[in-house]
Parts: sequence; structure tokens; C-alpha cells
Amino acid sequence: MKIVKISLFIIAIIAFLLLGAYFFLNEKLPVGENPAKADKLAAKMQTALNRVAWDSTNVVSWNYKGGHSHIWDKKNEMVLVTWGENKVFLNLKAWNKGKSYKKDKEISDAELDELRGQAWRFFCNDSFWLIAPFKVFDEGVTRKIVRTGDSEALLVTYASGGITPGDSYLWFMDESGVPLKYKLWVKILPIGGVEATWAQWVKTKTGVSIATQHKLGPVTIAINGLKTGYSLTDIGVKSDLFDMIE
Repeated sequence: MKIVKISLFIIAIIAFLLLGAYFFLNEKLPVGENPAKADKLAAKMQTALNRVAWDSTNVVSWNYKGGHSHIWDKKNEMVLVTWGENKVFLNLKAWNKGKSYKKDKEISDAELDELRGQAWRFFCNDSFWLIAPFKVFDEGVTRKIVRTGDSEALLVTYASGGITPGDSYLWFMDESGVPLKYKLWVKILPIGGVEATWAQWVKTKTGVSIATQHKLGPVTIAINGLKTGYSLTDIGVKSDLFDMIE
């Protein structure tokens, strides 16, 4: 009985600390204004990172945080997602054409849908950390200005798309428009206003600038092995990689 009382006391203390941390750290989503001015700030950010080069980039490959690898045929809307023993080919235009393999054995039936769904979730999340600045003009996105001291930040809210519609991000940039960090109000995090940095920018062979490291609290999100090109062979991949799901 004494052990049970001690355990309940410890649980109560932890709950109290977590509740206190929530009220201390949680920030309310700010109210933005002036969408027209926000559009100009969003365009400035994209120009600073060379949006024209991104639009002409047809293929991208990278490794997300050491766990998921992606080969994205952006032009033809196909992607290969690899993690552990799994290899999933997604046709982003025709879901039923996607194929999955585990230990090089093709998977079918219910497990196929499960693996395709997991690969899609990985791709949505991992590609957002790769190219979020180029998604601020996506369909269903609103942009507003938020005053932060003597400067202005860009509040972006996704009403649709991806796997967590309704998420909001407050972008902070340097004078040239290059992102420094953003604050997040997302369903996956219980606390609003958590900061994530955008750092270690690299200019790829196709001329686009991409951040390869993010600090989200104690977590480091690293983008490794980044390659961009105009064709699959540009990044060292066979040109027929996606023939099976076309």
C-alpha cells in the first residue's frame, strides 16, 4: 500500500510539472494581418533561395535524420522511400500503381496499403523539412504578417494538404529573406510556439539553396546525402527506376 501511495504521489508531481511547463512554454497562435504584404515577404524568401532553380530541378534525393531515404522524381511525381527492410515506390498521381518490397520480396494485400501509407507519411514530413519555404504558396495556404518587436515575421497556415492540415508556422528571416527559424503550431506537438532553426544552408548543383540542419528543441534533424539534378542519372540513379509504376 505504501508503494502505491508513493507511486501515485510521483505521478501527481510529474503531472503538475508537465501542466506547469505547458502553461509556461505554450504560446498562443498570433493573429496576423496584411495578406498582400505577407505575399511580398513570402516571395522575397523564395527569391533568396532561388525558386526558379527549384522549379527547374526535376529530381532530388536525400536521407532524413539517418532513418528514411528518398529518391524523388519531382517532374513525374514519383518517389522511392526506403527505411529498414522496406522499399516503397509511390506514384503520387496514381496511388494504386505503387509497389512495396520487404527484403526484396514484393508485398501485396493489406500490408501493401499499410506500407504505402507509411511511406507517404514519411515523404510528407521529410520533404517539408527539406523544402517548406517553397510550399508557402501551395493551394489552401494563407499568409499574413505578424509584428515581432521591430521586425516582421511571416505567418503561414495550411488549411489543406499533407497529413496535418491546419498547422501554422511563423517564419523569421534575415534582411535578405533567408529563413533563420520558424515557430510551430502543429497537431503533433502539444505546445504551441516551439522553435526550429533553419541552418547549414547549401547551394546544390541545380542552384537551389536548401537548409541541411534543424534544431527542434533537443532534437537535431539532419538532411544528409542531398543531391539535385535534372534527370535521375544526374544523381547516380538508373533512368528506369520508376518504370514499374508508370
